Amino acid sequence: MTIRKNAEPPRAWQRMLSGRRLDLLDPSPLDIEIEDIAHGLARVARWNGQTQGPHIFSVAQHSLLVEKIACALEPSISQEDRLFMLLHDAPEYVIGDMISPFKAVIGDAYKTVENRILGAILLRFSLPAPPSPRVLLLCKKSDRAAAFFEAVELAGFTRREAERIFGRPGISIDVAEQLAPRPIDMAQQRFLDCFRALESGRVRGETRG
Repeated sequence: MTIRKNAEPPRAWQRMLSGRRLDLLDPSPLDIEIEDIAHGLARVARWNGQTQGPHIFSVAQHSLLVEKIACALEPSISQEDRLFMLLHDAPEYVIGDMISPFKAVIGDAYKTVENRILGAILLRFSLPAPPSPRVLLLCKKSDRAAAFFEAVELAGFTRREAERIFGRPGISIDVAEQLAPRPIDMAQQRFLDCFRALESGRVRGETRG
């Protein structure tokens, strides 16, 4: 058998439209751009695309929904924490949205890569890495509530089935506008607009402080 010497290791980086190259094994905050994140998340379908409507329901829209629910669950939430809610699934702009049943099949490998990229993203935007247990708990509650609403309104679940899997949302909130699947360019722009508003508000708050 012939052994190849000096063979290059398998490529572990993803090239972005911005020109950045994000190394999945050692992601650098310097290679992360919010425009790349918005572009990617607006093109990643929740529920593997098994949703109603003429357009996919994207991770970008899901992220906006989670941020809205978090604000309803905790009205005093800070701009910084709202920004984390918006970015909680940001690693999926490069690794995609893997449905929970498949995550259970492959074990911890996916989660390890996901957490590594999330850590770099949080550092890039000067957010605590890791977030506090309080923020993580609020995010989990908001994420599960969002999944409940999406499951019932978009993915064909019965209410009883969604309650069994995701629990009751524990909140009464009008999410009809957020659940309407949007064209990719609109979802992308709304995600960017929300990010910039939160980031601007956070900077102004720090200046006043």
